[in-house]
Amino acid sequence: MYEPEPRIDTQLTAEELNDLYKAKMILENPGFAMKVAGYIGKPIEFAIDKIDSETLNQATSKALGKALDIAIGSLNEENGTPPSNLKHKVLAGGSGAVGGFFGLSALAIELPVSTTIMLRSIADVAQSQQHDLNDMETRLACLEVFSLGSTKSSDDDAGESAYFAARATLAFEMRAALQSVSHMSSQAIQDALAKGQMPILIKFINTIASRFGIVVSEKMAAQTIPLVGAAGGTALNLMFIDHFQDMAEGHFTVKRLEKKYGSGKIESLYKSLVLQG
Repeated sequence: MYEPEPRIDTQLTAEELNDLYKAKMILENPGFAMKVAGYIGKPIEFAIDKIDSETLNQATSKALGKALDIAIGSLNEENGTPPSNLKHKVLAGGSGAVGGFFGLSALAIELPVSTTIMLRSIADVAQSQQHDLNDMETRLACLEVFSLGSTKSSDDDAGESAYFAARATLAFEMRAALQSVSHMSSQAIQDALAKGQMPILIKFINTIASRFGIVVSEKMAAQTIPLVGAAGGTALNLMFIDHFQDMAEGHFTVKRLEKKYGSGKIESLYKSLVLQG
């Protein structure tokens, strides 16, 4: 259990403060590339240059476009059930085996599948943290998770937060997107998207895509390393979904506490927490 420093003035219960501390531990930890480097045993930056950026951008846009369609139209779970993390990891591992065996040529097929699986898993985490998936803000917040975890906060300034910096980048687009759909049904939004008539919502997704693409490029770079193969592709996809499940857990913990205590108070308290070792 985290013990707050005496200078921290908080109305949170001890359990809530511990939840916030654990969320910060998750959200400010090294990103996906560091986890992959630990698995492979060598830096992966050298392989990123081998990735065809046009192919990557097309695959990422397609994957998030499909995720947006699902988030708007059919994203729902039974409230009160725990997240099915293991089930989603098994499914993601299967799609990763295909990606690992066929490499970059399978990216356009494998990424939308794995992204859809991850979105369902993220939604599971959201509802387990008492968020209503019938609420459009919650659905867009599920998509927001794909923008998290591509950077790490600076060790030189403990007050800086990679997590809140990422949210700040999306804040304007998030508000604008919510306003643009507030008067529309899910079907009307989907129809408008199909006709390319939702530029504000599309801009929101494009902002997410720019950050999601960083993590995807790290994953694909790892898969270009010789001998990774199908088994390695499965392991990498398990790490991939585990990464975003972690980000979702931290993200929706923070948002749950923000709903109760206010975003300003929780952000200030979050930044004041000092992570141990």
